[in-house]
Amino acid sequence: MSGRGRLALCATGATLMTAGALLPLINTTSWFLTAVVTVVVQAGVGALARRVPLARPLTVAVQAFVALVMLTVVFAMDSAIGGVLPGPEAFREFARLLTTGIEDVGRYAIPAPASEGIRLMLVGGVLLIALAVDALAVTFRSAAPAGLPLLALYSVAAGLSPGGAGWLWFVLAASGYLLLLLAEGRDRLSQWGRVFGGAPRTGGRTAAAGFETASGSAPAPVRTGRRIGAVALGIALAVPASLPALDGGLLGGAGVGGGGGSGGGTISAVNPLVSLQNSLNQPEDREVLRYRTNTQDTEDLYLRIVALDRFDGSAWKSAERRVDDVPDRLPRPQGLGTGVRATEIDSTVSAAGWYSQSYLPLPYPATRVGIDGRWRYEPSGRTLVGDRGQTTRGVRYTVSSLTVRPTREQLAAATTPPAGLLREYTEVPEALPQVVESTALDVTKGASNDYERAVRLQDWFASDGGFRYDTQVQSGSGTAAIARFLRDKEGFCVHFSFSMAAMARTLGIPARVAVGFTPGTAQSDGTMSVGLRDAHAWPELYFEGVGWTRFEPTPSRGSVPDYTRQDTPSGSASDPAQAQPSTSAAPSAAPSVTDSCPPQMRKLGECGGAAQQGGAGPTDTGFPLGPLLLVVLGVVLVVLLPLLPLLWRSRVRTQRLGSGGRTPADVAARTLSGWREITDSAWDYGVAPDESQTPRKAAARIVRLGGLDGASAEAVHRAAGAVEQVLYAPRPAVSGNLTEEARQVRAGLRAAAGRGAHLRAVLAPRSAVRVVWAVSARWAAVKDRWRASRWTVERWADALRRRPSRQRG
Repeated sequence: MSGRGRLALCATGATLMTAGALLPLINTTSWFLTAVVTVVVQAGVGALARRVPLARPLTVAVQAFVALVMLTVVFAMDSAIGGVLPGPEAFREFARLLTTGIEDVGRYAIPAPASEGIRLMLVGGVLLIALAVDALAVTFRSAAPAGLPLLALYSVAAGLSPGGAGWLWFVLAASGYLLLLLAEGRDRLSQWGRVFGGAPRTGGRTAAAGFETASGSAPAPVRTGRRIGAVALGIALAVPASLPALDGGLLGGAGVGGGGGSGGGTISAVNPLVSLQNSLNQPEDREVLRYRTNTQDTEDLYLRIVALDRFDGSAWKSAERRVDDVPDRLPRPQGLGTGVRATEIDSTVSAAGWYSQSYLPLPYPATRVGIDGRWRYEPSGRTLVGDRGQTTRGVRYTVSSLTVRPTREQLAAATTPPAGLLREYTEVPEALPQVVESTALDVTKGASNDYERAVRLQDWFASDGGFRYDTQVQSGSGTAAIARFLRDKEGFCVHFSFSMAAMARTLGIPARVAVGFTPGTAQSDGTMSVGLRDAHAWPELYFEGVGWTRFEPTPSRGSVPDYTRQDTPSGSASDPAQAQPSTSAAPSAAPSVTDSCPPQMRKLGECGGAAQQGGAGPTDTGFPLGPLLLVVLGVVLVVLLPLLPLLWRSRVRTQRLGSGGRTPADVAARTLSGWREITDSAWDYGVAPDESQTPRKAAARIVRLGGLDGASAEAVHRAAGAVEQVLYAPRPAVSGNLTEEARQVRAGLRAAAGRGAHLRAVLAPRSAVRVVWAVSARWAAVKDRWRASRWTVERWADALRRRPSRQRG
């Protein structure tokens, strides 16, 4: 394989290996097959264009046109001209699909369904990256900058994947880029000449041109490049794994943990807005968790993931906190007094196999957690977080938690919180609009204590203020989003919880926002099923003597706590010893029916079970293999067939003007091949060969009819002299390689001919008729062999027929 062919192969492989990082984003892999076929066809068209050869910009343009045609056939065939060529209608269809694809990206959680818009974005994006990599690395012979589009592709995949792309995808992407660099280095090194060893070669293997070594192995520079690449890849994998860091999504996606060892590490901030809104807008309420608990009263059993306790003006975030080893029993909740009634309950939880994120959903406040794996404990938020890639995917765990039931009197009698806690959890940004504090003061006017103020804020958001629940509005938790929410009075749980927490802080009440799931839906087997649409956010306010206390300002979501109602009913948990592990080894795939379904969806009948859910949203329409094969065949017929004479001449020229060989027979054969190339080049420009003339007379004829002079004429005569040496001298004194002479002759013929004659010589070379002659000769030989074999068979059959008659005679 030539150096440029090896580069093209490695460029295609590097793109597809990097594109593999996009696979976890979609719930089907059929789009990747479409991308593979289109990228391979695009690379093949580039290889053919470079063999012509076309100008570099024209080569890229041809590849881009073929890519556009393939995208048209796959995604906009009905709008295309003749079902193939893109026209105005096809471009309008592309615009429509891209618009819907962008909307789908913002609507669905990962892994998203393969809608037509998302498939167009994926396949088109991979094709665009493949075109850039092929143009930089192969067409313009600069492989190093080709890493930039590859990095962009991997960065998009890592950025969209919850928790970032896995290490396997990084290894594949980095390996593809290293192979591309090694291929370019090998190609450049081969142009310097041969690498000689000190001993003769052994074995039958042959190295690529310019890489013959004594042992037959790769030369030292190539081996060094491989070692450097392997070491660099190892360092890139080992160093991040050893550094203390924690990152990841919140409601879905694999987070990564850090901080190995006892008592070390930190937990960094996360932003749940996108994941939370995507989960609420899923077309199918996929089950996330299933749990069994020993309490009959589950309406307050919220599964809390993380607390967002820092408000910097742009968003609510989780502050950077130190994480420790998980204790056998978690410490008593901060601020919870002994006089508050609290009952311990036990639960057994199973996470779905697809649900992967770094925070462990727990009832608040948890007192004991039994789970295998690498988990760390963050004391301030009382959360468990995975360490070094540990996620919730398919985990089973047991948890003991407290059901805290304060009375209205206990909350109203809360004393002033500690100064440090009060300062941290009442901090608001200077950019907070004045309307937030003024509205809070107006709503709570006449309240005698912080508890009454908190209840009035909750009731104002949930019922009295005229707010409307809508998951389709623009998300946001910054100061501008809160002001817009208070003005427009429409949003979902993020807006209600963040706004109430901000308003509580302006009143001097410590507040933060918890993110997790509502209790879910009871199943016939006694378990509780938690789905994506149970994702929720709610404010937690601190009252000294009770601790962090849940409020529910979001209308039609969750349950209003008993201690915020006028009459607080009594209740107790059942016997904790009756907790039973779930009999379901894996969470059910059936969607759950949530009690918290909004009234608007309930009226439309969209809150039912699987039978009422209808379709699960856009589905993959499958791989259009037939139309794509027709496009590929059309490309071959339109592009390849007219170029066959040119491609044949290029290949023959390369073979004829190759290495000079080592033996005298090689020298003679290469000299005669070079002479044949010179006479065929003259033939392409209109000087037909005359086999009856001697080499010297043929050279003079080529010079005269071809209009050669100067160096090109001398080159023809030198070549003729070398041929005469081979034909007539007992020991030819020639080098056996007429490459330079053939190049000079072609340059002279091109300079003497007009533009039309030059195009004819390149695109339709007359010497290509040798192909027809060769095919005719082979066909004649086949017919001769067939006649001979047929005659032999007939003679043999005739002999068999006569043999019995002789025996009877």
